Amino acid sequence: MEPRALRDLPSVDALLAEEPVRALAAEHGRDVAVAAARTALDRAREELRAGHAPGDLAARVEAEAATLLEPRLRRVLNATGVVVHTNLGRAPLPEAALERIAEVARGYSNLEYDLGAGVRGSRHDHLAPALRRLTGAEDALVVNNNAGALLLALAALAEGREVIVSRGELIEIGDGFRIPDVLARSGARLVEVGTTNRTRLADYERALGDATAVLLRVHQSNFRMVGFAERPALRELARLAERRGVALVDDLGSGAVAPLGDEPAPRESVEAGAHLVTFSGDKLLGGPQAGIVAGRADLVERLRRHALQRALRPDKLQLAALEGTLAAHRAGAVPVLRMAEEPADAVRARAERLASACAGEVVETVARIGGGALPLAELPSFACALPGELAAPLRLGEPPVVGIVRAERLLLDCRTLTDAEADEAAAAVERARSAR
Repeated sequence: MEPRALRDLPSVDALLAEEPVRALAAEHGRDVAVAAARTALDRAREELRAGHAPGDLAARVEAEAATLLEPRLRRVLNATGVVVHTNLGRAPLPEAALERIAEVARGYSNLEYDLGAGVRGSRHDHLAPALRRLTGAEDALVVNNNAGALLLALAALAEGREVIVSRGELIEIGDGFRIPDVLARSGARLVEVGTTNRTRLADYERALGDATAVLLRVHQSNFRMVGFAERPALRELARLAERRGVALVDDLGSGAVAPLGDEPAPRESVEAGAHLVTFSGDKLLGGPQAGIVAGRADLVERLRRHALQRALRPDKLQLAALEGTLAAHRAGAVPVLRMAEEPADAVRARAERLASACAGEVVETVARIGGGALPLAELPSFACALPGELAAPLRLGEPPVVGIVRAERLLLDCRTLTDAEADEAAAAVERARSAR
């Protein structure tokens, strides 16, 4: 380190007075220029202490400003083979959803205005008819995620009272989210019945009392119990709930509305007698983040009138995207379902084209649904295998490409890439190699 060289570095104010930095401040604001100048000077001090010249400081300020101004939320190419990848934004939206977002977002909308009557309307009226058709329920309500849907249902129906749930369904899903915590926040009291692997109808019957408000059934989502396991059929729970005058709430988690493995569908739950069914909009439905509650009209209305509903209500963009997603289901054009159901031969052909374009090797692999759905399901897939050292430069490129590293090789799974994205990935590999 040379103390004189460190002392010779300009102050932040002096650096801000240089013409390129002044122009940057005029275009993007003084706060951006100041933050970039401070970072550039910090890095310059580090380099001087390491015995290196810091170079053109004004140019470094411009580079730091470009980094500050770069959008943090970015489009990513998902080459992991996980169709509903929670860390990568879950479901890619259908084109119909993108079109509805653009149409509604570019101006004003009738979000809470009744155009026919010329008076205030309700945002909940827009999607209720389509969701009633989809689920067979009497009514439906949309909130901003499925955890919110379950929280609202329990708060509206069971605050200060008891909710009975099987010990085998007290699950924890991503990021430490636990069903007992939701129950506690709703103001309801948890009553556990049965054992981890076996719960019978008689366990629910013995626990029912004057304080019981809800029988809660929770889909196990991201795990399955096999072997010595038992739980009553939903229809049996529904008959018990009717007989004892309590509500049956069925939390489906992913909520596949199209047949997909053994994943339960909302319509099946409604037909089996569940009074309320909750499920996600951004998993197997293939739409935006949303929680959907469908079921008996009087119970849905209680949720709609509950004070917590306002804190959980969706905005116009969520509703527009969900409306477009429901239309895409009718047209059979939902990306997550296309990826899940695409024939393996088509995936292999895409992998072969990608491998040919970037000197990779085609390998057979297994893709997953993800998002807590069908944890035992394996989707036959094919990937382009590349040297593992390409993983980091591809993640840091534009667009970022995220694959899976196995046995020191990077696998780009082509089940979760479209044909156009495979071409983009090939170009990204070429750039990453050229930069090394």
